[in-house]
Amino acid sequence: MQLEGIHHITAITGDAPANVEFYVGMLGLRMVKRTVNQDDPTVYHLFYGDEHGSPGADLTFFEYPDAKPGHAGAGSVHTIAWRVGSRESLDFWTERFAAEGIQRDRDNDDELSFSDPEGLRHLLTVYDGPEPPLTASSPEIPPEYALQGFDGVRAYAADPGASAALLRDTLGFNFNDGDDAYWSAGGTLRSSYFAYDEPPVDPSVQGAGSVHHVAFATRLGDQDSWQRRVAEVLPQATPVIDRYWFKSIYFREPSGVLFELATMGPGFTTDEPFEDLGTTLSLPPKFEHLREHLGAVLTPLPDPSVKRAHTV
Repeated sequence: MQLEGIHHITAITGDAPANVEFYVGMLGLRMVKRTVNQDDPTVYHLFYGDEHGSPGADLTFFEYPDAKPGHAGAGSVHTIAWRVGSRESLDFWTERFAAEGIQRDRDNDDELSFSDPEGLRHLLTVYDGPEPPLTASSPEIPPEYALQGFDGVRAYAADPGASAALLRDTLGFNFNDGDDAYWSAGGTLRSSYFAYDEPPVDPSVQGAGSVHHVAFATRLGDQDSWQRRVAEVLPQATPVIDRYWFKSIYFREPSGVLFELATMGPGFTTDEPFEDLGTTLSLPPKFEHLREHLGAVLTPLPDPSVKRAHTV
């Protein structure tokens, strides 16, 4: 069994309408699923990604309206790294962010960092490897400059070595030249990195603009075996949980980051045709009885389709 890189990353927002405007309108991602947090169905779970909602490009948000700002500390992810196809892509994004007054740093010729309106940090990195780009269609983003899916995440850890055995022996991550602070996970389809940095003095605070968890991709038929393998070393790992569009296992790795193992399927077209993904509220069958109630309590959202080019 192998993990196929990052499946999705989930963060928190206090303002879903502004979140849609930024991730669909500014970054050019597609909203591929508009649903609810299955552990708290009174709040949104919004999924943004490539045109097909592929594992490897899904950035998701729980909306807790008016949530106070959060910030990363030990045991939490502080940066989400995306792939782009060229240095010219970074030039495009530098100019686009400047035109909108978004603070950014061109860290070097191959990287550009910025934060969303709630402070969630992102890093664009030039990628020239063999894995296909995972892109969405947007009227304002030339296809050659579009975000191409996740490259990895960076987290804070006071003692990254404490996580080495789990990452290497249980999850099958590869370490970089003996560096227990930099790891990669990849199978035959997709790869991504997971890296640790020294934490700030202030502790992690979960809130708007903070990452809730990072999910790594598994084959659908392997999930029970993954659960047994993880539970042997972390008894607190959850059973396999059916999330309708995928199946999940959750656990905290020894440095404190909340991990999920999520299956590559059944997928987001299970209940919606491809062309309609993300346009209306989609509910797993067990929550369908709440639809009328949720229509009255969920935050009204802008129509993401007006910020997208025609589906390709």
